[in-house]
Amino acid sequence: MLELSILGFLYERPLHGYELKERIQGLSGHVRPVSDGALYPAITRLVKNGLVDSHTEPGAGAAPRRTLSLTGAGRAELLARLRSPKDAEITDGQRFFTLLAFLGLLPDPAEQAAVLRRRKAFLDAPASFFYAEGTPVRAEDEPDPFRRGMLRIARATGTEEKAWLAETLADLDRRAAAGPGAPGGPAPRRP
Repeated sequence: MLELSILGFLYERPLHGYELKERIQGLSGHVRPVSDGALYPAITRLVKNGLVDSHTEPGAGAAPRRTLSLTGAGRAELLARLRSPKDAEITDGQRFFTLLAFLGLLPDPAEQAAVLRRRKAFLDAPASFFYAEGTPVRAEDEPDPFRRGMLRIARATGTEEKAWLAETLADLDRRAAAGPGAPGGPAPRRP
């Protein structure tokens, strides 16, 4: 997900390493802080693989700063990752939020909808944090008040997410049916 975040933020515009770290930190928040020990090796891998370009420019009264930008191959890689996210990027809530942050970069509403349908299918499958004899435990049946709280919060969040998915899928389907150039049709998002 770190690489997806790097590619996604650089798709929008070139950034200095520190600016990139700040944006990623803002996206992941306190849940998954970004360390230099993770960020800079990831950037180095992306540069080595030709997905990110790095060049040095003079700093304003300080040491030279490294500016990072996305290459054509990096743009193609980002769009490929958005079109075909890994299962964990669909099922894990924080990873899915990272994916959502950049899903609007896909120019085709049908491709966007395909990703959201995968998330909807995951949410529609019966699940729980706790099981009794192979059956998901419902919040109403959980005697422990803290576990009951977990289940109620998860259900409320899931209900809202399902409502948002239904609204967004209807809009994306309408836009996809309208076709490119039609009023209400897809409009590619460019930086």
